[in-house]
Amino acid sequence: MYIRNYTAQSEYPIIATFSIVAVDVDKGDYGVAVASKFIAAGHVVPWAKINVGAVATQAWANVRFGPRALYHLARGLSPNEVIRKLVSNDPKKEHRQIGIVDRKGESAAYTGKECIEWAGHITGEGYSVQGNILAGEHVLESMAKAFETTKGELVDKLIASLKAGDLSGGDRRGKQSAAVIVLRKCGGYGGCSEGVGRYVDIRVDDHVEPVKELERIFRIWDLTLLSRDDPSDVVEWSDVWKDIARALIRLGYLDREPDSYNDPELKEAFRRWVGVNNFENKLRKDNKIWGSIYKYLIESAMSKK
Repeated sequence: MYIRNYTAQSEYPIIATFSIVAVDVDKGDYGVAVASKFIAAGHVVPWAKINVGAVATQAWANVRFGPRALYHLARGLSPNEVIRKLVSNDPKKEHRQIGIVDRKGESAAYTGKECIEWAGHITGEGYSVQGNILAGEHVLESMAKAFETTKGELVDKLIASLKAGDLSGGDRRGKQSAAVIVLRKCGGYGGCSEGVGRYVDIRVDDHVEPVKELERIFRIWDLTLLSRDDPSDVVEWSDVWKDIARALIRLGYLDREPDSYNDPELKEAFRRWVGVNNFENKLRKDNKIWGSIYKYLIESAMSKK
């Protein structure tokens, strides 16, 4: 663990940011999550490559640090060695902030002496959290704790960490953007047939509550593109058909109360709702419904004004 607290000013826009870089060695996931009072921080800060590692470059960000760091990691340099190489000849190194994790889970970070307070970083096994212009060091402490204690996949841990930082005060100037990216071999849309590996890739570029919006979008991404449903999280169509009918009426997919759970108009309305929302991959053939889809339908109907 290493933390700094300095005051400085710069003539250029500073990406006041709290971020986390992390890897799941077992699954082969590489990810970065970031939030900032800066437009489209996801355009500048996060960098990752499958079988290589993940990088965050921020504060007075040098965007070349992202691809350069991944280049050096791919050639066997450790995260600490990469950081030394990046800043060794950088005249503005004291304004830079970097977080790096490699494919083995080794992490390292750097916070220049002129980063605006509060600035610092915390490194742990498989991750690094870093930030500048923060409400205080408790922002990073809460992020590290959330990452270490959250169950689930890397993306769940990254979003939990970002949410913890946001709830702890985050960027002391306010809120504007957030992003999360997780790469996995054969992950994401198209799977191995496409071979891109963008398991999760979401940006909120300008929003009053960017982290909350990121959470909302990820829930839809999860339902639409990922296959992570708990096999036990299912409901019987015959037990919930009345709730489904009321929801579909409220959403405009059904005109009347059906007579029974076998009503063909009810089933057709449900299929249309599924199709409109791109949830076809979640349709079942056993008269059961995934709990995640059922909850999303009911909540969508309840939130309709």
